[in-house]
Amino acid sequence: MKKLTALLIALILTLSLTAFASAEEKPSYKIGICNFVDDASLNQIIANIRAQLAAIEAEKGVTFEIEEQNCNIDFDLLNQIIANFIADDVDLMVGVATPVAMAMQGATEENKIPVVFAAVSDPVGAGVVESLEAPGANITGTSDYLDTNAVFNLIFAADPDADLIGLLYNSAEDASAAPIAAAKEILTAKGVAFKEYGGSNVGEVMAAADALIADGVDAVFTPTDNTIMTAELSIYEALADAGIPHYTGADSFALNGAFLGYGVDYANLGVETANMIAQILLDGIDPAVLPVMTFDNGTATINTETCAAIGYNYDEIAAAFAPFCTSVQPITTADSFDDLNN
Repeated sequence: MKKLTALLIALILTLSLTAFASAEEKPSYKIGICNFVDDASLNQIIANIRAQLAAIEAEKGVTFEIEEQNCNIDFDLLNQIIANFIADDVDLMVGVATPVAMAMQGATEENKIPVVFAAVSDPVGAGVVESLEAPGANITGTSDYLDTNAVFNLIFAADPDADLIGLLYNSAEDASAAPIAAAKEILTAKGVAFKEYGGSNVGEVMAAADALIADGVDAVFTPTDNTIMTAELSIYEALADAGIPHYTGADSFALNGAFLGYGVDYANLGVETANMIAQILLDGIDPAVLPVMTFDNGTATINTETCAAIGYNYDEIAAAFAPFCTSVQPITTADSFDDLNN
């Protein structure tokens, strides 16, 4: 009996030690995430990265230790955040928006820490990767490339007689360069006049909005420009009161009052960014050969309150847009997607 008891005790201890060892051996990965600015779309990306990584943790039996920071367009702070990630010996960095991706790229040229970016509109043009198919270094990610021609199809579907278009953007933002150049080419080919307006902060953007209203533009185009996005809540009412529709490159603009946002599903972009993180950390895929992921830019999001303020009938305008979109969806004004859903 004593021998049996001893054997049972030994078995229990063995099982306990095995379970303890298994828990201790559970793979853990340290991830540093930096956001560029407090922006509804960018915040939505990070929320979905976190949610998908949590799902992967449960499925794969791993742990992701996430450190999240936001530089709020402060480049000195951005560089410090990245330096801290490096000092903390993170296994991978996530850069949300083009300026963050570019800073992380420069900071990891020697140490080769893997970088996954999210919402970089033109990764090749910004010099972040060599090509979409073969990034070529320690960095890859997801792109929210904007089909500028598709946006102008919507502008002229709503107003075929528009003859003066305002281009509102921050010239310092790399993400705006390609779509603004494309907009100029499109309008020049159509023989439609355009005028450029810019700002590097909320006050300057508000002044630019006043100027374009005074000039009597028929519509305004803004690409996925984070500076204008940050200022949207401060300008949308003035534009609506003037009867000027603001066409933009992300649904977060429409959430914050712009007439229309056109582009990718940022929630899905966040999910796919997390999947790429897992491919690199868990499957050992080299970022240099992991293609940049792009998405169908087919969703037009209309702010129904602004639509009415401008004088458009939502059903009629949605029908006019339908041939040029994968889908048309309504939204109302809120500070964030969380506010909208609560």
